Amino acid sequence: MRHILIAVLVLLALATSAFAQTSDDLDAFIARHMASSGAPGLAYAFVDGESLVSDASGVMRSGENAPVTPHTLFRIGSVTKSFTALAIVQLAEAGQLTLDDEVASHLPAFETQTPITLRQLLCHTSGYSTVQGNAAASGLTLSERGVQLAQDGPARTPGTGWAYSNANYQILGAVIEAVSGQTYPDYVESNILRPAGMHDSHVLNGEPVEGLATGHQPWMFGRRPHDAHWGDWGHAPSGGIVSSAADMARYLSLMLNGKDDLVSAASKAEMVRPAGEGSPYYGLGWALDPEGGYALHTGLTPGFEAIALLEPAQQRGVVVLINASGGMGYGEVQPLLYGVTNLALGEHYEAGAGWGPRSLYLLVLLMPLVYLAASVSAWVLRDGLRAKSGIAGIFSLWFPLVMSGVLAVVLLGLLPRLFGTTLGGLALYQPDFVLLLYACVITSAIWAVLRLVIAHTGPRA
Repeated sequence: MRHILIAVLVLLALATSAFAQTSDDLDAFIARHMASSGAPGLAYAFVDGESLVSDASGVMRSGENAPVTPHTLFRIGSVTKSFTALAIVQLAEAGQLTLDDEVASHLPAFETQTPITLRQLLCHTSGYSTVQGNAAASGLTLSERGVQLAQDGPARTPGTGWAYSNANYQILGAVIEAVSGQTYPDYVESNILRPAGMHDSHVLNGEPVEGLATGHQPWMFGRRPHDAHWGDWGHAPSGGIVSSAADMARYLSLMLNGKDDLVSAASKAEMVRPAGEGSPYYGLGWALDPEGGYALHTGLTPGFEAIALLEPAQQRGVVVLINASGGMGYGEVQPLLYGVTNLALGEHYEAGAGWGPRSLYLLVLLMPLVYLAASVSAWVLRDGLRAKSGIAGIFSLWFPLVMSGVLAVVLLGLLPRLFGTTLGGLALYQPDFVLLLYACVITSAIWAVLRLVIAHTGPRA
């Protein structure tokens, strides 16, 4: 018995030492990357079986002293989708719907559309596009947003492809309201958040929430506070929950415990499995990494980023919440999100260089300066412009104006769609980048028009 006791004590000492080493490494990692990213504050939690550990670093608002704690509220963005999916599964277990119901059976506005099922909405195979999901829904209730999306219709035939779209979960929110007879915030708070012991957490409904950290947007190689966005009801099911690291630890623990509680253990397992052949990497409200055995979801809202990860086989989970959103290659917060997650799981993490986004940012930063320099050059060399004649001369004078128009279409119309949003949507997340896009378009137009004005006025050589 003495030898067994000694062995147990040695193992405990080794485990404690390993945890302390990991904790030390994690603290150093967080300090280093918070400094490089400019993120004001961060909170995180680890779940390992029934053990819950949460901690925090930094401040709730840049320039102020209020510290972030494990109970500080952050916007969790699209991690909200897992709660919306859980609500649908609850209603299914209560016999009020099935996952293969057609949307039209609950929302009459969809009766004239090609049939779409709740399962297709849950796993993003409904045909609605990313751009449709990111369209503004300001001032709309969920039922009104559902009618709007029904009238728009999906961008492609339902069931023929996978495309991540907030629209899917906004429609699911309208279904929850229609079936339960409660508003989405009331249903989620009374049937999920409070029973789970998540007493800090709320669903945003357009009103300020006490204890919510201030979000911070990227701004010219730095950051600025973003106070103006409290969430629209129409976007609540796709990204409207605010929570704390301590509360999210309870949520992850509930999803990992293998017990029947808010929903059955079987339903929890189904949520973190592929939802069908057309969705091998997405379950019901959770993205999947089949090779690593993880279910996870990230969240991005103006001024905030988050990640929640489950490792069901090991009953481990991690959540990381940051009151800053990443810039275009500068002020990135993804190394914090994924680095803390990996280190918590005892895995190596190495941040990428991020030269693609950085190069694009530098390009749009330098372009206005180049056009302004070209405008000055046009004035200095004005005699040469006035001497142009013939077809070649006319072409060289007018072609820059045509290209200026093409540049405006590309930068202000096509480029935002590559990010899966509109120009206004991109401005919420990358305000400095959008300002630079406008500067590129305006200075290119000034240069092109100035050349024409100079060529057709003043004395000719």
